[in-house]
Amino acid sequence: MNQSPFDTRATLHVAVIMDGNGRWATARGLPRTAGHVRGADAVRRTVETAPELGITTLTLYAFSSDNWRRPAGEVRTLLRLFARHLRSEAARLAARGVRLRVIGRRDRLPPPLVTAIERAEQRTAGGRTLELRIAIDYSARDAIASAAARLAPGETGRAAFAQRLGEAYGADGAPDVDLVVRTGGEQRLSDFLLWECAYAELRFTPRAWPEFGPEDLAAAVADFRGRSRRFGDIAAHA
Repeated sequence: MNQSPFDTRATLHVAVIMDGNGRWATARGLPRTAGHVRGADAVRRTVETAPELGITTLTLYAFSSDNWRRPAGEVRTLLRLFARHLRSEAARLAARGVRLRVIGRRDRLPPPLVTAIERAEQRTAGGRTLELRIAIDYSARDAIASAAARLAPGETGRAAFAQRLGEAYGADGAPDVDLVVRTGGEQRLSDFLLWECAYAELRFTPRAWPEFGPEDLAAAVADFRGRSRRFGDIAAHA
């Protein structure tokens, strides 16, 4: 099991559903793929800002298993974009102390993308400032089903299941999600980290992902820190 390099007692795990790229582009008379290109800039801004806000784990939902249903041309462009940015950003991430891990299935991805993922993960393996997890061909339901199938006879309990869940999609070693941010105006989880988000705080913003900036991330974290998290208990003043 690959353990997280961070002290889980001091972590802040933020997960982002990066939504609205295509609609942002369409509203401007641009092809949907132009929104994905601009969305890559938002990823860079978010990664650079995260450590300043105390975020130690950042998980970005880039491509769900259901996204294979989109037009083939858009999917091909998106997957090529992933590979290109992994190749171009690996050195920058390593210099910033960012450890990259990709979670999700790899058996359906184009070989050049799998190679780019593996090389970027290797190059950034020593990062200790931020663990950046990118979900590609990811489905929480499929991950849960796979984890259940991996359980050995007599193996029970949340801890055992969580370990199998991590093994299923390469998502092991990260703490539970503290805050989920979804851009683009929709208000749902869309099969993203369902087990890990059991007690996550949720924040939805109408701002499309290509326009999401450091001030938006800072506002989300500030809102999160102002909330009372009771995990089923009662408030101290109740």
